[in-house]
Amino acid sequence: MKHTLKLFLLLTLFVGLFATDALAGKKKIIVSASQNDAKIYVDGVLSGTGQVNIVVLDNSCVTVKAEKTGYLQAVITFCNRKNAADLPKSYYIEMVRDDSYDASIQTDIANIDMEVRAGKSYNDSWRLVNQIVASYIDAIEITDKETGYIRTSWEVQSFSQNTIRTRIIVKLGSENPLTFKIKLVSEYSTAPLTSVKSDELFRDWDRVLRKYANLMSEVQSRLQ
Repeated sequence: MKHTLKLFLLLTLFVGLFATDALAGKKKIIVSASQNDAKIYVDGVLSGTGQVNIVVLDNSCVTVKAEKTGYLQAVITFCNRKNAADLPKSYYIEMVRDDSYDASIQTDIANIDMEVRAGKSYNDSWRLVNQIVASYIDAIEITDKETGYIRTSWEVQSFSQNTIRTRIIVKLGSENPLTFKIKLVSEYSTAPLTSVKSDELFRDWDRVLRKYANLMSEVQSRLQ
């Protein structure tokens, strides 16, 4: 019992000395972002908006991330270690606009079937739908007039911190009245240069690139 108590006291003393030593060599840094409502995370924990005070213990590192919708994420790691560069007393993060955000618009038509009624014959409507789809994405993967089905290949565009892939899918809705279901599929990966074949890395996006923004209105107006 005495041996166990002695061991416990020694361990407590060692931990205390270690903590004291770490605190003695700690560094304090004021981190601020150019966007005063940017969320700032310290080692994955939300610690404030716009500006936070961080402490880097001796012989340790801290990772700070600033993020705001419409801006690129900014990540910086501060290390308080021997032979590492001296840590600043303050650090300013200049937030940069997200180029994928600026190249797109938020919409409620992405990734859902939008039914469009046609006022023309099936042959004329089918020809028009094909023309419209090809004017946006000319690489057609499947087209079947008998079933009224069209699917384009993925069209991919890479950005600084994102990859967007887009495709158009057309299905025959009903024959009387004649309707088509148009789906504008828009997905993002949150990383640049993502392979279009990496399905597991993409997820539905509630935005579409601006060059596809008029697809639905054009189909609706030209099929009348």
